[in-house]
Amino acid sequence: MDEPLSFWEHIRNIYESTVFIYGMTMLLCYALLAILSFIGIRRAQKRDSYSDYKKLLGSPLAPGISVIAPAFNEGVTIIQNVRSLLTLNYSRFEVIIVNDGSTDDTLEKLISEFEMVQVDFAYNEKIKSQPVRRIFKSANLAYDKLVVVDKVNGKSKADASNAGINVSSFPYFLCTDVDCIIEKDTLLKMIQPFMHEEGNRIREVGDPCPECGYIHVVEENRRVIAVGATLRMVNNCEVEEGVITRMRPPRALIPRFQEMEYIRSYVLGKLGWSMINCVPNVSGGLGLFDKEVCIKAGGYDPRSFGEDMDLVTRMCTYMRDNKQKYAVRYIPSTQCWTEGPPNLKIFSRQRTRWGRGLIQIMSIHKKIIFNPKYGRLGMVVFPYNLFFEFLAPIVEITGILYYIYIVVTGQINWHYALILLLFVYLYAVMITTFAILWDQITYRYYKTWREVIGLAMMAFLEPIIYHPLIVFFALRGYYYFITGRKHVWGNMQRQGFGRAKPQAG
Repeated sequence: MDEPLSFWEHIRNIYESTVFIYGMTMLLCYALLAILSFIGIRRAQKRDSYSDYKKLLGSPLAPGISVIAPAFNEGVTIIQNVRSLLTLNYSRFEVIIVNDGSTDDTLEKLISEFEMVQVDFAYNEKIKSQPVRRIFKSANLAYDKLVVVDKVNGKSKADASNAGINVSSFPYFLCTDVDCIIEKDTLLKMIQPFMHEEGNRIREVGDPCPECGYIHVVEENRRVIAVGATLRMVNNCEVEEGVITRMRPPRALIPRFQEMEYIRSYVLGKLGWSMINCVPNVSGGLGLFDKEVCIKAGGYDPRSFGEDMDLVTRMCTYMRDNKQKYAVRYIPSTQCWTEGPPNLKIFSRQRTRWGRGLIQIMSIHKKIIFNPKYGRLGMVVFPYNLFFEFLAPIVEITGILYYIYIVVTGQINWHYALILLLFVYLYAVMITTFAILWDQITYRYYKTWREVIGLAMMAFLEPIIYHPLIVFFALRGYYYFITGRKHVWGNMQRQGFGRAKPQAG
């Protein structure tokens, strides 16, 4: 007769079963998102095939969009970035550069290059921000779309964005970073989800249709409150006058890993969530928002370390609290190229802040978790973020410690342990490789397959080199938040855009 299990053996069995179920659930979620993403990309391509962007480009009735780009000590890239923004293909837009108390020559370069002069402006502070000192417009009609706001430093991008929203004159605003290069047709493509669902809002018809005799009842479409798009690394791309002329994967190790991560995250992740209206956040690097809903939700929170996810969460919460249907959408094509952290020091600062922002958001908005009042936000988005984003680093580090313990004590079954590790490793490589190849087959951003295969090979190194760093920095962010350690908003130290040296192939 078998001896009864001891208390610690019961605990061990429960832990192993829980981790196994947790891991399998995560892998199934990734597979489901990949399928949804595949469907979403096909649908997007079909819509693009019959969308007439030329009509929208020349229409004076196109929805107005304010492009807001906060800038703090961005003298290295500011001129090229502003030129890129001013050349966007759209009929009604303005570009608002918010100089957030820069201590370098950012403001001076803007004034000199674009012939800016100070103007009287009726500043209406709908959202709280640090004081605005001056507002500039260009004396040259070639730059009449450009507005420069000079304000007191608010120590965060969120505070500068709020000032830009206050100055903006259009019903939609696109928030971006000054380290980004935006595709020329970005506004044309990102406004489409707003126009598509707004144009299809149909109220219930009470009388029979004179043509068919039936009463048509059509459910009112959701109000789109935010739209995002895929981001990529601009490191080592060739850039001339704020326009990318040759797209290349980054050569440096950290940005190269990030390029791979971004493709997987956007192409297989956020687009899949968009298909079921469960997008967790719209990136701060590129997001188009409904200004009215944003203002009513309180704008960006300057105290937040994850201001982009916090804003989308509060906008969704506002819509649910007011019993209004909403949608957050993503488009699959790459519309923004951002300069990633070039070294480990800056990368660690960025990812620690992201980890701190995630635990802060889960803490501030804990009332949403498993709350049916908030629909999919409370029953899908936040539970997923809790279990598979926030808890994932904790589960991984405890798993590593557990593996070390059973190895040291001789309790490990090497046969099954190695099979499990190999399965998880190959699954992760497969998902990443599929995302990179699917993205290239669909959009062909890179000129040669040598570049694509070189990037895909990084998937074999990610679990060994890159992913442990992500876990460590996330845990450090959690620790800083719990202990209340003061955060210093460091400068990104831009490398600047320019022509990359030609490469073989």
